[in-house]
Amino acid sequence: MDIPAAGGGFDFMSWYMEIPVVSRLYFTGAFLTTAGCALDIISPFSLYYNFDLIFSHGQIWRLFTTYLFFGMFSIDFLFHMYFLVRYCRLLEEGDFRGRTANFVLMLLFGIVSMTFVAPLFSVHFLGSSLTFMMTYVWGRRNEHARMSFLGVFTFRAPYLPWVMLGFSVLLGNPVTIDVIGILVGHMYYFLEYVYPVLADIRGWQVKRIMEPPRLLHLLCGTYQGYQPVHLHQD
Repeated sequence: MDIPAAGGGFDFMSWYMEIPVVSRLYFTGAFLTTAGCALDIISPFSLYYNFDLIFSHGQIWRLFTTYLFFGMFSIDFLFHMYFLVRYCRLLEEGDFRGRTANFVLMLLFGIVSMTFVAPLFSVHFLGSSLTFMMTYVWGRRNEHARMSFLGVFTFRAPYLPWVMLGFSVLLGNPVTIDVIGILVGHMYYFLEYVYPVLADIRGWQVKRIMEPPRLLHLLCGTYQGYQPVHLHQD
């Protein structure tokens, strides 16, 4: 999106303020965390995910900071910020427009799932996994959108996370973090979009699983339009 500015330049603040609130908060947290590390205000060693330090030594903040650190300022960092802002924003402005509580629930589902999976694979920073999850969900929800990779070949949106995964392999990067994001994204997609259809067709009692609680609607300011979902048939 081109943002008009005085003198024809790029108006960063206009672009920044146009980002939906949840995506903006996540982007801001990730940027400030990296800036803090670059200025030696924060040490990356105090941010990474460690099951023992979190649950045995009470360093609870690591549950959140592991999703905020994407490495030091570099081309790789800019690459991750681009995908974070783009697909987080596309989801919040698209499928989750007017459904902020549902969007937050999706992020919380990803965070909780990845937090329990991470110790199995000795993964310490999970921000990329969460970004891959959002990319996967967006791709599945926009299956007819066509995309191009470096202008070399085109493909449909559902293949985007797999193209990104292949690119990571070519660069020699470990794929564990990316695969975790894809798997958790598939879990969420099934529970949010596939399961309700199956439940309705087969007459299952539980109709929806991924339904935000009333408290989350209140916190996100979406309670006014909230309609309680009956999980069981009458």
